[in-house]
Parts: sequence; C-alpha cells; structure tokens
Amino acid sequence: MLFHSWVFFVFFLVFYPVFLLCRNTRFKDPWLLFSSYVFYGWWNPLYLILIAWSTTVDFSVVRIMAGARRRGFWLSLSVINNLALLGFFKYGGFVAENLNNLFSSAGLSYSIPQPNVLLPVGISFYVFQSLSYTIDFYRGRVEKEKSFVRYATFVSLFPQLVAGPVERAGNLLPQLRKKVELTWEDISDGLSLFLVGFFKKVALADYLALYVDRIYDVPEQFAGTALLCATFAFGWQIYFDFSGYTDMARGIGRMIGIRIMLNFNNPYLAKGLGEFWNRWHISLSTWFKDYLYIPLGGNRKGHWATYRNMALTMLISGLWHGAAWTFIIWGALHAAGRFATRELERTAFYRNRVPGLAKQALVFAFVTFAWIFFRAASLGDALIIVTRIFTEGWTDPEFPVLMLALILSVWAYQFALESGLRSLLTTAPVRVALAAGMIVYLVVFPGGDGQPFIYFQF
Repeated sequence: MLFHSWVFFVFFLVFYPVFLLCRNTRFKDPWLLFSSYVFYGWWNPLYLILIAWSTTVDFSVVRIMAGARRRGFWLSLSVINNLALLGFFKYGGFVAENLNNLFSSAGLSYSIPQPNVLLPVGISFYVFQSLSYTIDFYRGRVEKEKSFVRYATFVSLFPQLVAGPVERAGNLLPQLRKKVELTWEDISDGLSLFLVGFFKKVALADYLALYVDRIYDVPEQFAGTALLCATFAFGWQIYFDFSGYTDMARGIGRMIGIRIMLNFNNPYLAKGLGEFWNRWHISLSTWFKDYLYIPLGGNRKGHWATYRNMALTMLISGLWHGAAWTFIIWGALHAAGRFATRELERTAFYRNRVPGLAKQALVFAFVTFAWIFFRAASLGDALIIVTRIFTEGWTDPEFPVLMLALILSVWAYQFALESGLRSLLTTAPVRVALAAGMIVYLVVFPGGDGQPFIYFQF
C-alpha cells in the first residue's frame, strides 16, 4: 500500500475517524496494531508471519531477560533470530550464488540450491527496530514493555514500517503509553509534512525517474554526458523519494500524536562526509553508530582501530542496503572517502580557509559519484558508466530544462533555509504560499501511476 495511492487514501479515511474516537481508550493500541497489519499485509499477507515472529521472539526474550541471570544468552538469541531472518530472505540467494561461483572456479561440481523467496517489504527496517529494543533493554536504557499489543504496535506502526525511520523503543514506546493530546497545530503540521513528502515523491522523484531509468537501464547505449546527468539526477531522485516517504510518515505520525524522528536534514548542504552522514538517513546512521561502531570500540582504541571500525561500519551499511557487490563497493567508497577526509576536515585550514561552497561542492561530487554503484543494475553497468563519464567528450545529454529548474529551485530553497532567511521562510504566509504552489503544481501536472518507493527494496 503506497502513501501516494488511492488505496491508502481510502484506508486512511477509515482508519483516522476510528482512531480519533478511540485514541484515549483501551482500544487505541489494538486499533493501531490491526490497521498496521492491514497496511503491511496488503502486499502479501504471508509477510505478517515474519513480523509477528520477530515481534513475539523479542517480546518474550526481554520478559525472560528481566529475571534471568544469563542475560547475554537471551540477547544473543534475539540477535541470532533477527539476523537469521534478514540473512535468509535478503542474503540467501547472494551467498549461494557467490559460493557456487567459487565452487565452479575451483573445479567442483557441487552447488548450493538458491532459495526462491521474495524479499519481504521493509524487513530490514522492522528487524533493526525490534532488535534495538532487546539491546537497549540489555543495556538498561529502556524499561520492559508489559503489553504485547503495545510492543507489537511499536514494531509494526504503519507510518514508518516499510521504509523508516528506524525508530527506537526509547522514543516511540513512551509516546504509545501516554494519553494522545491532539491540537489543530498537530493536524495542520501533519498535513503540511504529508503534502511536502507527497510533492517530493510524485512531482520530483517520479519525474526524475523517467530520465534516470531510461539511461541507467541500458547504459551502454548512452554517452558519458548523459550518464553523468542521469547520475546527478539520481542523486536527487533518491533524496526526494526517500525523504519524501519519511516526510509523509512523520506527517501521519504527527496527526496521530506521535513525533517520529527526523531522518533527513538537507544532506546535500553538508561540508564534510562525516556531516553528510549526520544529515542523511539519520536513523540508520545513528543505529549503526550505537549498535556497531561504538561496540567495536569507536574512536577510543587508537588511530588504526578507528579506521578499521569506520570501514566495517560502512561496508556493513552498504551490505544492509542490498545483497550485491555494487552496494558493498558503495559502502567501501564512503569508507575510503572518510579515510581521506577525516583528518583534513579537522584542520584549521579546511575549517577556516576553504570556502563553504567549495566544501559542499566536493562532498556533493563525491556522494554523487558513489551513487553510480548504488543505482547501477550490475557491477558491469557501473564500470561502463564510470568509464564513459571519464573518457568521453561532451555530447547533448537531452536533460530536460524543467527537471534542472526544479532541482535548482529546491537546492536554492535549502540554502536559503540554512541562512538568515530561515525566519522569513518559516512564517505562516510563506508556508501557505508554498503549500498552495505545490497543490497547484500537482493539479496541473498530476503525474502518472504511483511508483514504489526506492527503499522498499531494502
């Protein structure tokens, strides 16, 4: 069920009035849980078995852990269970394929059967969300949730279920426990956020996809200039697509009295790669920082250990995004970028002498280059794109002027928003004018059929 579809519109028309009636009764959590399961099961009801299993195991593990001596054993059980689910459905085919290639190279006739299973939508998100609860309880950072229905609602809450943000129990569970006090400001801000996200997805991301898909689907048929422009466009497409989803999720959350965490903060204005990851997919970046980078030792065990931990974190982050070598290379590129710039970004010369625009341009150029491996359908396609971009001369990329104008307009707005103009841009008249402009644009250019969000595949 897509946020920008008529099916979701009908779903929400049924869900929301009932929620308003029962929001401060004992039926609130059951209604949220039922609605979330309907929303998630709309793609495939069998997916519900997996999310129910993960939920039941982690809820039970924490209840046992609360009175157990061997708490580490029960935590390990939760970790193994969640990673096994993720590993089988997301990486089983990838592992089998690469092992079979290895066997073939060694002259062995043996092969491992590849699992013929579909990747459940959003499994990477709800597995990480549920796993964070057991880890945080083990660390003493959250209290045990007594209600199974409330915990199941935390894991499956439909606004952010299938593409994040990856919420934490410490933020979401207390909000589910308390009385829902909605104001007109909550509803208006929620609708405003949803409109912004809807505009990003339908008017921007799906429009950019028309150009990007045409070129990236058959990169061997296009010259370097078109491939470069398509890569530039994809950088903005994935930003509009993913941040659009989280804006809509946060908007719906606001309308039901829940503050879902910020997941994007104008990442293409970052002046360093470290800052980029503090602005891009914030919930996942902080998840890996808290549950992988810091437990590995973070930056506390010396220079080389710090770089080792950074490399492992970025490589695993790349693998989290997809079971393919292109994603691993994407993660490796970001690790290499952090290696090359971490010390430089700390110098007085970089902080004080290098112009801010130059820093932002360098970060954007590096991130955009890395997107090639993220978007390419195969490693072979990625190498074709990189080779042609750097070896071929200028040709007409047939890049639509309207597409460029939309990107530059958003980019300029973001720059203005982080300048002294912010106080003006956040006033009610400007916000109303922007909302009206987006609505008019959507009416005049309604777009085509709703396309799935990019991060649904992760």
